[in-house]
Amino acid sequence: MPFSRTVLGLCAAILILFPAKKAAVAQEPVSARTPATPLVLHDPYFSVWSFNDDLTDGPTRHWTGTSQQMSGLMRIDGKAFRFMGNDRELPALKQISRAIWPTRTIYDFEDAGIHLTLTFFTPAIPQNLDILSRPVTYVSWDVRSIDGQSHATSLYFDASSQLATNDDNDTVVWGRERVGDMQALHVGTNAQRELAKSGDNLRIDWGWLYVAVPPQQGIETAASSAEARRQFAQNGALPSSDDLDMPRPVKHGLPLLAVRFDLGNVGSAPVSRRILLAYDDRFSIEYLNRRLRAYWRRNGMTAAEMLEKAEADELSLRTQAEAFDKELVADLTREGGEHYAQLATLAYRQTIAAHKLVADVDGTPMLFSKENFSNGCIDTVDVTYPSSPFFLLLNPKLLQAQLQPMLEYASLPRWRWPFAPHDLGTYPLANGQVYGGGERTEEDQMPVEESGNLIILVNALAHAEGSAAFAQHYWETLSKWAEYLKEKGMDPENQLSTDDFAGHLPHNTNLSIKAIEALGSYAQLAQMLGKKEEAAEYRKLAEQMAAKWKGMALDGDHYMLAFDQAGSWSQKYNLVWDRVLGLHLFSPKIVDQEMAFYLKHQNAFGLPLDNRKTYTKLDWIVWTATLSDKQSDFVALTDPLYKFMIASPTRVPLSDWFETTDGRQVGFQARSVVGGVYMKMLADPAMWKKWAAK
Repeated sequence: MPFSRTVLGLCAAILILFPAKKAAVAQEPVSARTPATPLVLHDPYFSVWSFNDDLTDGPTRHWTGTSQQMSGLMRIDGKAFRFMGNDRELPALKQISRAIWPTRTIYDFEDAGIHLTLTFFTPAIPQNLDILSRPVTYVSWDVRSIDGQSHATSLYFDASSQLATNDDNDTVVWGRERVGDMQALHVGTNAQRELAKSGDNLRIDWGWLYVAVPPQQGIETAASSAEARRQFAQNGALPSSDDLDMPRPVKHGLPLLAVRFDLGNVGSAPVSRRILLAYDDRFSIEYLNRRLRAYWRRNGMTAAEMLEKAEADELSLRTQAEAFDKELVADLTREGGEHYAQLATLAYRQTIAAHKLVADVDGTPMLFSKENFSNGCIDTVDVTYPSSPFFLLLNPKLLQAQLQPMLEYASLPRWRWPFAPHDLGTYPLANGQVYGGGERTEEDQMPVEESGNLIILVNALAHAEGSAAFAQHYWETLSKWAEYLKEKGMDPENQLSTDDFAGHLPHNTNLSIKAIEALGSYAQLAQMLGKKEEAAEYRKLAEQMAAKWKGMALDGDHYMLAFDQAGSWSQKYNLVWDRVLGLHLFSPKIVDQEMAFYLKHQNAFGLPLDNRKTYTKLDWIVWTATLSDKQSDFVALTDPLYKFMIASPTRVPLSDWFETTDGRQVGFQARSVVGGVYMKMLADPAMWKKWAAK
């Protein structure tokens, strides 16, 4: 025994002197099957996806599902293959892998002795607004021999005019230009009706799609029709001159911008080529009847200058983005596990691309969301609310850029209601609320919902920035809403909440929680601004309401959906702010009771939203899971979401509203609200501080 104690003591001493090296946290991309794969994602109009497992199983599509064809072909020793697009006349290169990182999607193919790596790289790094707003995706190819032989190889890529039109009846024109030392092709509608349409299931029909080609060996370019694809497949060449039969409807020959690279004889050393795919929309958003340009244009930069800068920055941006991807994925894994990290990675570019970053007339950044496949509203408050964790974590200034346009509008005399607005219009026209009664009546408004949302978000922004200066600017408006919640928030009337697809619901307990958390947030803001009397008054009010809530909502081993519905239940996702913002208004026992109840009521693909239906919301499940400080609870509630991601039978960009029984989409797709999955990161103060400080 003495010997054993001595050995143990020596071991302990060694461990103190030489502590065990921490195991590296996984930095893995999404390699599993997903409902859709992001390719070129920038904003609600410039957003191209693959809806198939293999890139050769179907055409590339806009997030709405409308074809926006890009095509990729390769000739190996005189035989033509396709690696992108569904031209069934050509055999498909065998796809062996696909990896999704936050800023990159990478496909690998092998066939006929050649390995091809195709990368779509969008430098969507939130800390740099100039880069984030730049509408450029780098498409690159790396080719090498894998059989010890050299192979005569050439590449072909095209982007069709569908990327610049709403539908195939639109008429387009095209051309070419020199941009520095690059060749640049462009295509767009001949009408160029900027900001003339608004709505949900729409694509852009103004501005110019660019394919810019830096100087590289073996380049040919053509502004042509689908004939260019056939000609390359047959003899490896492009048409000798541009097709000048324009303007032309898209449906007549599919006008496109094509590039060919002759790689010569490719051996084991990789041969690389790249292009820049870009979109210049000229004017992006109309806000309160003034037309605004994209943020990158705020100092007068032209499209040509933007492309030149993008090309000059390519190498450094790629290095930055690769490091960013690995660090973010590692931290997501550390906080929530590998399955959670993969879900958050898939949500990354989708969250950003459901917005447009513009500059106001004085250069102030403004970030406008589109309520994709819901109603097409712009800057919807209850879309900003669920997506907010993404921006609170990665750049709080981007949340401020969403809140400011709404708060400016709500402070105008034209908004005469004592509660907050729902939206600013229909994308891309942000000229005033259109939902429900708009500015005219109280019909189908969301008074408690939106007032609570905005107060909570302004407080969360103050927490992220360590300052309530933004709140001070709109204090009169925020105070009006706090008074409304003081009167109406405890037991809400028959109102809509953000889950308006479920219909009106009086006495909504989760909506009541939101009002209470908002009043607690108002108290915190008042404290930060030195308004001590207001802070004390509203803190006491919030505490009293929280205590009353517990008594009114308790239903045995859980808490009700509505105060008057015994036997009912619902996810209390709004309670997450109690933990994240340190409000501590509700007893921790409430979370323990709810969590135990939730774990007994899950289905194969997740926890239903409430007892009325079996459908759920992806973002709210992650918020609900974040209520608990037990990692086992979080994993138990979020692992079914990973199952949904890899097994949903509905092939669309990540949906947030689906059936928990079979994983089928109920509605919504490609929405920014999937950014809500980043809420888990905010529950760790050190992690939140680390990323927000960047």
